[in-house]
Amino acid sequence: MSTEATSPSSRPSDPSAPPSPGTPRLSVLDLVPVRSDQASGDAVAASRALARVADATGYERYWIAEHHNMPAVAATNPPVLIAMLAAATERIRLGSGGVMLPNHAPLVVAEQFALLEAAFPGRIDLGIGRAPGSDPVTSWALRHGGPAGADDEGVSRFAEYVDNVLAMMEPDGVGLRAAGRTHALRATPQATSVPTAWLLGSSDYSASLAAQKGLPYVFAHHFTGEGTERALELYRSSFRPSPELAEPRTFLTVNAVVAQTREEAQRRARPNQLMMLALRTGQPLAAQLLVEEAEAVDLPESHAALADAMLERWVVDEPVGARRRIAELAAGFGVDEVMVHPVAGAVAGTDPATSPAREETLRLLAA
Repeated sequence: MSTEATSPSSRPSDPSAPPSPGTPRLSVLDLVPVRSDQASGDAVAASRALARVADATGYERYWIAEHHNMPAVAATNPPVLIAMLAAATERIRLGSGGVMLPNHAPLVVAEQFALLEAAFPGRIDLGIGRAPGSDPVTSWALRHGGPAGADDEGVSRFAEYVDNVLAMMEPDGVGLRAAGRTHALRATPQATSVPTAWLLGSSDYSASLAAQKGLPYVFAHHFTGEGTERALELYRSSFRPSPELAEPRTFLTVNAVVAQTREEAQRRARPNQLMMLALRTGQPLAAQLLVEEAEAVDLPESHAALADAMLERWVVDEPVGARRRIAELAAGFGVDEVMVHPVAGAVAGTDPATSPAREETLRLLAA
């Protein structure tokens, strides 16, 4: 689709105040994990409670990921979850971390987030990613089982689709050329503000594109922990100021488990550690184990070494050590905000509609 913007950008800068020197702001990434003792409804209820904790304890933003057809992840539809969580909270920003744009028509994404912004003005972030967020078969199903090669179109035209989403969310919309005429196209009528847009990625491509378009950018450090420094340097060094953003803006994402002791934090980290290990080694995926179930799993030596290497890149500690580690990561990567992905597991007997260990991670970090 070819679009022409019909008005100057009204996209506001994020209203967050800068933090004190050496004290990074904290935000939350949530995949809405599904444990072996939970149904999907329980997982959503637990995330609703977690968002309320983040809201009450001063976290900056709360983002929902997009993943499909995964037994341990209920975050399949960020806009639906964002609406639920925004209605259940008071001031925290809600957003997508992110919407995987190749899975969706640009107009649909623009309509969803323009409507969210209208309902919760000044509280909505639109994080946009290029990865499919699922396996190839599920990606094919998401895109309506189109003709051969159609699945690649959203990836090859990603930059164009990003432009289309942003333009259609503007209050005056865009002009769509068709049959020799220009037709007005708006994501929502009578918009007065638009969401803050971010580009997300785990490669140099999105870093370069965000810099070129003058958009804020986030690298998925929590997923691999590799390539972050290179991607951020590329983004900062090639950044072009835009009406939306005068200087580069980014933050860091990290997996985190915080408990009263380091030993307890490590114990609570093991269920997610095993899930990530299964993902990396091609093992069958299942709902996330409870802590006791994870403790009973014996790993072969090669897998144990890989699991330990993953854990070294996470923040797994008691409160003082965890806060120190997060401050060191922020300083090392030159960011003023850290988005924690609370991955603490639950013990047997936990109310399925709650995630007390994830809530404790947020409370202890914010204390």
